[in-house]
Amino acid sequence: MISASLEHINITVSNPKGTAETLCSLFGWKVRWSGPAKDGGETWHVGNANSYLAVYSKGGGDRSGDSYQSPGALNHVGVVVDDLDATEASVRAMGFEPHSHASYEPGRRFYFDDADGIEFEVVAY
Repeated sequence: MISASLEHINITVSNPKGTAETLCSLFGWKVRWSGPAKDGGETWHVGNANSYLAVYSKGGGDRSGDSYQSPGALNHVGVVVDDLDATEASVRAMGFEPHSHASYEPGRRFYFDDADGIEFEVVAY
């Protein structure tokens, strides 16, 4: 049997450096790499030793429609944290509004939308 794990997800944002800084501050991640990318764009890889988010932009601010109605679109990014309450306080302090709180097996969670409208699910088990 083949064994596999998720290495990274690449998402388009309006400000890769700003998004990278926000994610590193909220989740204790590190910048693994940054530099020029496809089609004259810029990418920042942020995460830990095992996985990361690649946040990419080639400029422009066009937004697509509702991800939950567009096949192939990203619905949300799930992040596991050790302290859900402290993370929620940090999310609020950065000006984001947590929503859709839930507590069910296997853990507690909330969601927030970043500056580009990308939804993050934050969960603690």
